[in-house]
Amino acid sequence: MIPTPVLVVAVAILDDLDRPSRLLAARRSRPEHLAGRWEFPGGKVDPGETPHEAVHREVREELGVRVALGTEVRAPRGTGWPITERHVLRLWTAVVIEGDPAPLVEHDELRWLDRPDWHGMDWLDGDVAIVHELARLADAAR
Repeated sequence: MIPTPVLVVAVAILDDLDRPSRLLAARRSRPEHLAGRWEFPGGKVDPGETPHEAVHREVREELGVRVALGTEVRAPRGTGWPITERHVLRLWTAVVIEGDPAPLVEHDELRWLDRPDWHGMDWLDGDVAIVHELARLADAAR
């Protein structure tokens, strides 16, 4: 029997939902085997939470901001982005509507990336395909 994957939610924080040119990347500070690599802010959905509730909670906890969600960036198979053997990720675009992002939990640095630099970071393996899809969508919006 194949175990049900753990659902993780995250946001790709952009400067603009319609014509994005900048993307916020968060550098992991822990655990040790992920430290120094870049990811999208987010985390696991707690029991009794909807994915939307979880993503808003995670962004408040990790970055200290409120966001407005855009569209979900769907995986090619539509069941979420496989990020590990046990975890699947659902990700939404978002813009900050309150506060200034700060690395409060799990991260030691945040960096706004201009569109040409989106691929130049050491992204977590599971996030690489998502960066490619975000770049494709951003280029199509131009």
